[in-house]
Amino acid sequence: MAGLYLYLNPKLPEESALRNITLRTPMRVLSSDGALIGQFGEQKRKPLQFADIPQSFVDALLAAEDDGFFEHHGIEPLSLLRAVSELILTGRKGSGGSTLTMQVARNYFLTLDQTFLRKFTEILLAFEIEARFSKEEIFELYVNRVFLGHRAYGFEAAAETYYGKPLAELTLAQHAMLAGVPKAPSRNNPLSNPEKGKIRRDWILGRMTSLGMIDDRDRLLAQNAPVTAAFFGQVVEVDADYVAEMVRQEMVERFGNAAYNDGYVVYTTVESRLQQAAHDALLKGLRTYDWRHGWRGPERRLAPRKGDTPEQTLARWHEALRAMPVIAALPPGIVSTIDEAGATVLTQSGDSIRLAWEGDLNKVRRYRSVNQTAAPVKDIEELLSPGDLIRIREEAGGWRLTQVPKAQSALVSLDPKHGAIRALVGGMGFELSKFNRATQAKRQPGSNFKPFLYASALEAGIMPSTVINDAPVVLDNLAAAEIWRPENDSGKFYGPTRLRDALALSRNLVSIRVLQRVGVRPFIRYVESLGFDVEDIQANLTLALGTHTYTPIEIATGYAILANEGFKVEPWLIDRIENAKGEIVYAADPLVACPECLDVSLSAVEEVRMEDILGAEVPEVRAAERVMDPRAAYIISTFLNDAIQRGTGRRARALERQDIAGKTGTTNGPRDAWFSGFNRDLITTTWVGFDDYGPLGRREFGGTAALPIWIDFMREALPAPRPAPPMPPGIVRLRVDRDSGLRVKGQPDNSLMEYFLEESLPDWQGDSGGELGNGSIEQIF
Repeated sequence: MAGLYLYLNPKLPEESALRNITLRTPMRVLSSDGALIGQFGEQKRKPLQFADIPQSFVDALLAAEDDGFFEHHGIEPLSLLRAVSELILTGRKGSGGSTLTMQVARNYFLTLDQTFLRKFTEILLAFEIEARFSKEEIFELYVNRVFLGHRAYGFEAAAETYYGKPLAELTLAQHAMLAGVPKAPSRNNPLSNPEKGKIRRDWILGRMTSLGMIDDRDRLLAQNAPVTAAFFGQVVEVDADYVAEMVRQEMVERFGNAAYNDGYVVYTTVESRLQQAAHDALLKGLRTYDWRHGWRGPERRLAPRKGDTPEQTLARWHEALRAMPVIAALPPGIVSTIDEAGATVLTQSGDSIRLAWEGDLNKVRRYRSVNQTAAPVKDIEELLSPGDLIRIREEAGGWRLTQVPKAQSALVSLDPKHGAIRALVGGMGFELSKFNRATQAKRQPGSNFKPFLYASALEAGIMPSTVINDAPVVLDNLAAAEIWRPENDSGKFYGPTRLRDALALSRNLVSIRVLQRVGVRPFIRYVESLGFDVEDIQANLTLALGTHTYTPIEIATGYAILANEGFKVEPWLIDRIENAKGEIVYAADPLVACPECLDVSLSAVEEVRMEDILGAEVPEVRAAERVMDPRAAYIISTFLNDAIQRGTGRRARALERQDIAGKTGTTNGPRDAWFSGFNRDLITTTWVGFDDYGPLGRREFGGTAALPIWIDFMREALPAPRPAPPMPPGIVRLRVDRDSGLRVKGQPDNSLMEYFLEESLPDWQGDSGGELGNGSIEQIF
């Protein structure tokens, strides 16, 4: 025995390790308004002090685990000898023998391997713990560490998980129920097996009576009490799986594995109301897109097997339903019977619901191809059969047949003032795919990228009223070694078009000619100065149509420049991090679009002093760099307001807002559908497409697939309108002819007001210049 002690003693923890025991607490991720977004780490804890533990629970736990705890010195020799003998003879743990002190040693410092050496190490550790801690401290260590099922560690956490109350507010019956859990936490807890839990509870109450802790009356009352446990654990309050995963990754980069165990609380910039609206809008948009392309049929066919009894068939269906997850808020169901009036469907809960033939099933069109659906079926047997595993959705008028969409989508919403992420959805169904399309999917933005081309054109001297011919053009696409014949989405050509209308109405041929005039290389340098990644960019005229790939969050960040008067801000998600003590260990310090800061930095000393005299205050922030002429940002925003009022984004007029601007985007195929839109307070980008780059359908565009998601989200997210921002200095507003784009006098018919940079004004009607027609294009080529 002495030799064994000499062998094991050096392996025991140092006294400092015994004294500095810390409890593992999971990381919680919260929205900006405190709603739970996610929790990472297996252990949920709420530490207790001994003085706060109710005496009836102390008695129940001692009766269950170690009634001699306050008398022994760490071990119970007789019980221990019996347990060790069984371990030596059988190699397996048999009857009890571990005191609370030994269990503390095991829970904090040892593995759960049931070996002879581990048991003796446990004994030695128990002696060490008894020598350095009071009995009350040891009791605290046990109560706060022990695993009690359903991810609850410690009895206070278990009380909250199973009863929704602190331990101090529970009844004697509930105390005894919890005291019985440690023996088999996964089996004896009151949720997983209430019957076994009650048997264990009643035995503990009998032990308490025999030990003189309670009388017979209290025992009978407690034993007759019903099992009242239910799940009260923390429930995620907002659908934000992709946001939570982004936070988890950043926290692990900062703190390593300690991120999971040290009780960090992470406050994000996401607003719970906006995040839920984004999630709901995205799912609704995908379901709507998917359903108009037709029903693809059941996910599985589980027809009754020949020879199976109805009970066997029902059991097989129940088993299949239990294995199927709810995806995109669409629960599975299995058709059990069909008749002329509809279909009866078995649900996961075991209940049955009805799908009506009239008004639902008789209108279903079957999928034929991405461009074609079949006519509605005339007989329910053409659509459904018993055993079909389908998806269902409850609506105001009852249950409806539906399906899990195959297309995917992403949504990013930023505060343009400083780039804070207010909502982000990386796809439909985190349970299906953890790939975050908002931050990882590089896709061609198509016309969604044109505003940056037109901003570069303004800064290069091309005017909003400049007329450019929307006519066929044939080019050698050197990168692909082929002839390139670009077209508009409609397949038509519209002739001479003013620059404003070319962007609002998304004229592709005009955009190509604009890029020719700006120059491909200067345009690449321009977008790089805005913060876009230009590595591996193909330096050719296809850039005018948004062929270089970007993620939705990169596009949204670019649009923030248009919304904030030309400043480059960076998207950010974590606002602050608090440790387990509530101390702030990190606080964000983002770049801020701050015109006032810029005005002061560029002012003369005398002007600054005058502002000081007048009491003007400059915010103490990290000022973002201005990367776009604020006049160009302002004028392009008016172009994009036109795109909503009368252009490709006119569906957004449903919002009845005059303060919004935006642009659609559709790529060849079409394979990608985009919409990015904003006002002074919020910029939101939505994307729809297939992960495998399959076509969306020839009748799908940014305005049909992506814009409806944007509208549904912004309807909930946009704050009340504010007064329009002031027009930046250096802009002149003049009247021009609608057709020629030239300046006119008075207010003649067929004229309108237009904005110009003060250094780039149009000629008067009748003078030369102003139109960039076919002849000029030929010279540019």
